[in-house]
Amino acid sequence: MPDLVQQRRLDQQQDLFAKIAGHYDLVNHLMTGWQDIRWRKIAVRQLRLQPGSLLLDIGSGNGQIAQEASRQYPGCRCIAADLTQAMITIGRSKTIQSRVHWTAADSTRLPFPDESFEGVISGFLVRNLNDIVQGLADQYRVLKPGGRIAVLDTTRLPDHMLTPLIRFYMNTVIPAIGGLLTGHRESYSYLNDSTVEFLRAEELASYLAAVGFKQVAYQKMTLGVITVHWGEK
Repeated sequence: MPDLVQQRRLDQQQDLFAKIAGHYDLVNHLMTGWQDIRWRKIAVRQLRLQPGSLLLDIGSGNGQIAQEASRQYPGCRCIAADLTQAMITIGRSKTIQSRVHWTAADSTRLPFPDESFEGVISGFLVRNLNDIVQGLADQYRVLKPGGRIAVLDTTRLPDHMLTPLIRFYMNTVIPAIGGLLTGHRESYSYLNDSTVEFLRAEELASYLAAVGFKQVAYQKMTLGVITVHWGEK
């Protein structure tokens, strides 16, 4: 039964992201005031890749992280993996001039051998995993010793004087913008809900350490709503 529940959730996520794939990048830019570009740069920088390294970008979406990795590390190769074919199609067209290979993959059961990559990165993926510990453990498995992980994601809302305003923006403004541009308001309501229910930055750091990562650290950004975590195998 749990397998059936997990498969149903994966199917729902695929359907959700397929609906908004064509406008995904634009809506992200508008919702964040183009700050998402800066967040990706910071996350990619934490990988500290050497020339010739092989990077795995999980849940690559339309390939924005893969593109940024190609800019920062032009001598590296990247495998971009996503579960949604519509995202892969758009991402492949955007990275055609880069050393990016696209493949379909379930982020909780990565189809790669042990110790295959010098770097593993994801953007706004981990909060959607059915089993966060298993997902992180699989990312640890495919990293080579000395390899690095970077996780860019939202964080459970902090408790400070601006929290009510942030909550209003996430509950009302973001679904309105997403609905207006894509016609699928419910998709952006889901993305907001997944943020509200996600871990605090400190908790995700402890999960990374629990599966074996060393030198785990993180940087909070944008009033504490966005965090980049990193660590080393």
